[in-house]
Amino acid sequence: MIGWHRRRRFAAMAVGAMATIGGCDLAPAYHQPNYILPASYKGLPPFAVAHPLDTLPAGPWWQQLNDPLLDQLEQRLTVGNPNLAAMAEEYTQARDLAAEARSGLLPQIGVNGLTSATKQSRHRVFRNPNSTVPLTMPNNEITAGATWEPDFWSQIRNETRAQKRLAQVSAAALAAARLSLQAELADDYIALRGYDADEVIYRSSVADYANAVHITQQRLQGRIGAGLDVARAEGQLASTEALENSVVASRALMQHAIAVLVGSDPISFSIPATQGIQLSLPETPVGVPSGLLQRRPDIAGAERQMAAANAGIGVSRAAFYPNITISATGGFEDTGFNLFNLPNSLWTIGAGAVVPIFEGGLRHAELQRSWSQYAQSLDTYRATVLSAFQEVEDGLALTTSLQAQAHQQALAVADTQRAETLSMQLYVGGVIDYLNVVVAQETELTARIAQAQVQVDRFQAAVNLIAALGGGWSISDLPAEDRILPLDKTEQVTQPPELDAAAVAVAQ
Repeated sequence: MIGWHRRRRFAAMAVGAMATIGGCDLAPAYHQPNYILPASYKGLPPFAVAHPLDTLPAGPWWQQLNDPLLDQLEQRLTVGNPNLAAMAEEYTQARDLAAEARSGLLPQIGVNGLTSATKQSRHRVFRNPNSTVPLTMPNNEITAGATWEPDFWSQIRNETRAQKRLAQVSAAALAAARLSLQAELADDYIALRGYDADEVIYRSSVADYANAVHITQQRLQGRIGAGLDVARAEGQLASTEALENSVVASRALMQHAIAVLVGSDPISFSIPATQGIQLSLPETPVGVPSGLLQRRPDIAGAERQMAAANAGIGVSRAAFYPNITISATGGFEDTGFNLFNLPNSLWTIGAGAVVPIFEGGLRHAELQRSWSQYAQSLDTYRATVLSAFQEVEDGLALTTSLQAQAHQQALAVADTQRAETLSMQLYVGGVIDYLNVVVAQETELTARIAQAQVQVDRFQAAVNLIAALGGGWSISDLPAEDRILPLDKTEQVTQPPELDAAAVAVAQ
């Protein structure tokens, strides 16, 4: 009786010791890095200083441009872009790797069934000819086995944490890629509408230059003009028509790029032309610099990469300690099928331990590499933060500068149009020669094209600034570490929606 009590106390002490050891986590305590950040963005003096406003609204940020066709294209990109679909599969695979790592915390159980029959030779060596032992011996067996590796040093738990955090990295990379492609699509769409505006300008100039050719030809027939004037007018007309054809070709290439972005065949994809850029310039509230750390998916991904590297240190440290495995096997074996009888039972219980003694510095090298990976992830995080602030400051500087450029270019267009009109009137009145008219026409056309380009640049700069600020993304959109598992097996692959036939003309 006393022996039984002693054994029970010993077992209780052993279980308590195992529980204490099992709570040992060899990974360093992880803390997110903190940076001292300014209170507001600088902008670009002397034009303006960017003061903090409300945070960027969440949701489809491109709707601020007020273009229904762009809205449809962006929605189609989200579900139809093959690169995004591939990255979504990478995220699924990352979650599967986390599930694989987590499975090591649980016992691995398997069942094995075996049936066989063996016949021996009647004339085998050392067999007694008078033996009554049958030559054929059947054997039926069914066994179940279980193995379990107690995670005393949190090696498996740290591996699971690392894989979960890497899955978060993959989710952040997917969000960053989606935002980048959405901004690229908006940029391409704005550029395409810029080509529409250029084509309208060139078409108007071609009509004016054709009229100028008619005027010079009439003056030549009336012997009040020179053939040189006709040649200059015709050359001006031909060169402008060539520029118009170049714009048409550039628009076609941009249309093909948009088709690929939204997952459509460029051969059967067409966007109808408009009279130019008919978009609303979005007002972008930039918020405060510290908020940017919570609104950029690439920054969140870099931080999660660092957290995963921190857990990797715990995995490398655990490799210095014994690796213990507990196994058990039980079942039934019989020459017939009367298996489930107690005399036919069999079982085995065992435990094994592997202790590293000498491995030529392997464990130390792995530990040093894990610390180096953590330091590298910290440097990468810092570089990502600095790059993000650079992109925001660049966007603020560019949008402020382009606002001033747009005003100045509007004045230039008004002046050059007035000069072109006056020069033609003076030429018709015989006061100046046609060379002055050509110069005025070229200056006016250049100013109008430059004005259209500044308008394109303003919209693209606004889009890029929105993307630099995270596009409405928030750290709360990143799946939490404890929500990576279990996997949702009900997710289905959705087909990209069709675009509105009234908005997008599909070439037959």
